[in-house]
Amino acid sequence: MSASVRTPEKRMHVPPADPAPRRKGRPPVPARADAGPSGAGQPLRMPSLLRDGDPARIAVFRALQLGDMLCTVPALRALRRALPDARVTLIGLASARSFVERFGRYVDDLIEFPGIAAFPEQPAREDLLPAFFAATRARRFDVALQMHGSGARSNDIVRRLGAREWGGFVPEPGLQRPGRRMAWPDDLPEPMRYTALIEFLGVPAEDADLEFPLTDADRREAARLADALGLAPERTIFVHPGARLPSRRWPVERFAAVAGTLGRQGWPIAVTGGEEERGLAAGVVQALGGRAFDLSGRTSLTVLAALVERARLLICNDTGISHVAAALRTPSVVIASGSDVDRWAPLDRTLHSVLFEPTLCRPCAYAVCPIGHPCALGVTPESVMARAQAHLMKEHVRA
Repeated sequence: MSASVRTPEKRMHVPPADPAPRRKGRPPVPARADAGPSGAGQPLRMPSLLRDGDPARIAVFRALQLGDMLCTVPALRALRRALPDARVTLIGLASARSFVERFGRYVDDLIEFPGIAAFPEQPAREDLLPAFFAATRARRFDVALQMHGSGARSNDIVRRLGAREWGGFVPEPGLQRPGRRMAWPDDLPEPMRYTALIEFLGVPAEDADLEFPLTDADRREAARLADALGLAPERTIFVHPGARLPSRRWPVERFAAVAGTLGRQGWPIAVTGGEEERGLAAGVVQALGGRAFDLSGRTSLTVLAALVERARLLICNDTGISHVAAALRTPSVVIASGSDVDRWAPLDRTLHSVLFEPTLCRPCAYAVCPIGHPCALGVTPESVMARAQAHLMKEHVRA
C-alpha cells in the first residue's frame, strides 16, 4: 500500500490547601466576537456538574505528556471562561509544571501524580499513593474531572481524590449520566473530545483551537540564538526526527534524505530535538555532511517554539512539536507512525499535511515495533518531499 495523505474532514510536591480559592481580579478570558449568549432559549435546564453548585475548587486529572496536555487547552479555556473565579488544580506529571506556568491563565497549580503501573508515562511510585490521596482529600475539591482517557483505568483514581462530585469520561454507554459522565467518543480528534466533554458537563466551548503562549523574553532569546548562528528562521526548514517512543519515529535516514534534497534546492535546514534526542539529530546532520544547523539540546521548549513560530516549514513525527506547530499556525508535514491519526493529527489539514501507512496493527501499543515497522516504512521520502514542496510553493501569511 502507498502512504496516505489525510484530507480535511468536517467532522511529591503537593501545594497546601488554599483557604480562599476564589481569586478576584483575574484577567478575563476574551469571548469570540461571534459567540452568542449561553443558554438562550433553553426552557429545560439539564443537570450540569460544572454549573450546579458553582464549584470553587476543581481538580483536573490528566497525567500525560506535553502534546497530550496541549490538546486539552481548548477545554481548559472554556472552563476558565465559564468559572473565572474557581481554583483549577491539575493533577499530572511532574513535567507538567512548565505547562501550568505557561498556561497560568487557565490552571492555578499542580499536584504531582506518583503514577501507577498501568500508566506508562512515568515510573510508577505506588508506595506514595496513600500520601497522595490523603493530600488530595485534604484539598476538599468540589469537583474532580477525569480527563485522562476513557476512564477504564483512571476513574478509580479520580473517585479516590475525595472530591464532593466527580465527572468525566466513562468507557461504556451504560455508565453515562447526564451532565456528569459521558461515554467515551471514539470517533473524535483529541481536542474535540475534551471540548465535547466540557459541553456535556454544562460549559459551552466555542472552538477547539490550540494555543501556545510565547513571551517577549522567549522571542528575544530565540532571536539571539538565531543571530549567533546566522540562522534566518523565515527561510529555514526545521526537521525534528525525535519522538518519545521508537515506534513513533520515522527512520532517521529518511529524514536525512528529505532534508538533503531540500538543502540542495537552497533551503537552510535546522535539525531540532531535546537533550535526549541529540543522537537522532546528529544522525541527520552527519548524513548532510554537517550542512545543517544542529539545535538539538541547545534550546528550551519555549525558545524552540519561538523559532518554530517563525519557521518556513516543520517536518516532524507525530509528537509534541507537531501540536506546538499547530498551536502557532506554522505549516508542517507530519509523519504519523503507529499513532491513531484520526485522534492525534492536527485539525487543519490544509496547513498541516499528515502522511501515514494504514496498517492493520495501528494504533500501536508497543514502544518498539516487533514486526519491522511497516507503518513507518510505508511512508516514502518521495511522498514527504511532495507534500513539503506543495507547502513551499504557497505563501504563508502569518497571523
